[in-house]
Amino acid sequence: MSTATPTVTTAALEKSKIAILGYGSQGRSHALNLRDSGLDVIVGLRAGGATAATAKADGFTVVEPAEAVKQADLVAVLTPDMVQPDLYVNAIEKNLKPNAALLFAHGFNVHFKTITPRKDIDVILVAPKGPGHLVRTEYEIGRGVPCLYAVYQDVTGKAKDKAMAYAAGLGGARALLIETDFKEETETDLFGEQAVLCGGASELVQKGFETLVEAGYRPEIAYYEVLHELKLIVDLLYQGGITKMLTFISETAQYGDYVSGPRIVDAATKERMKAVLKDIQDGTFAKNWTAEYKAGLPNYKKFKQADLDHPIEKIGAQLREKMVWLNQQK
Repeated sequence: MSTATPTVTTAALEKSKIAILGYGSQGRSHALNLRDSGLDVIVGLRAGGATAATAKADGFTVVEPAEAVKQADLVAVLTPDMVQPDLYVNAIEKNLKPNAALLFAHGFNVHFKTITPRKDIDVILVAPKGPGHLVRTEYEIGRGVPCLYAVYQDVTGKAKDKAMAYAAGLGGARALLIETDFKEETETDLFGEQAVLCGGASELVQKGFETLVEAGYRPEIAYYEVLHELKLIVDLLYQGGITKMLTFISETAQYGDYVSGPRIVDAATKERMKAVLKDIQDGTFAKNWTAEYKAGLPNYKKFKQADLDHPIEKIGAQLREKMVWLNQQK
């Protein structure tokens, strides 16, 4: 494994046609950045969809996914995880040229074997560590978002070069390229989402809100203390880690951090995190999520609605209407 320097270029793909399948936040940013880096990009989408109209308005040639695959030397699969297995079977598997490259931005389906790539193609991964809009805006101002890259299957002997060139086309080489593998990228990404970034953070916010309201404090005050101000802390963490956060908060807040943080997130919490990681590592989560999707998402819809109906969402919507700067951002 290695960390690449910003001297990486797009040379390995300069004579290649790249097909982008999917035109959401990541797909659009990838397509625009690659084209602006001088690479030959087409977009594969079903005719008549909203994203097809957007891609055409952006000046891309848009064709059906199977046709895009036939033309391509590299196919980037940027659709949602659960859509990818059918897309592979219906549009990619029979149409991709021998020695072409199949690229993913997340290793879920390859790692958990819901997609089994043909043996005569390169299989690679490039995962920008930021949302699509940031990938685009950082590129436009001459910078880039760090990217992970990996090789799962190297038929041509040039798979790594292709992955790094693609990352360079996104602007990632201007920042940092870190080599990984499909297993590490997939399992750490899922764990981060579930235990900390999404699952852990949202549960912590909700339970903090409930604790204050149940103790008799007004929900407006509780909202500001456990949700609104979280951004201030996350921004400090993002910019300079725990060191910067501790530098900019009060001594009172620091002391509360030291004595009360471990009371909330303790050794038992870490053991439960390990259990979450084990379910990811042994495929339990992937199996359950795939089954849930195939069943029509009954639990997913129930869980999502419960979050949307939580009292913190209702009071939050009212309070955010009074925050002029948020309305301007919309």
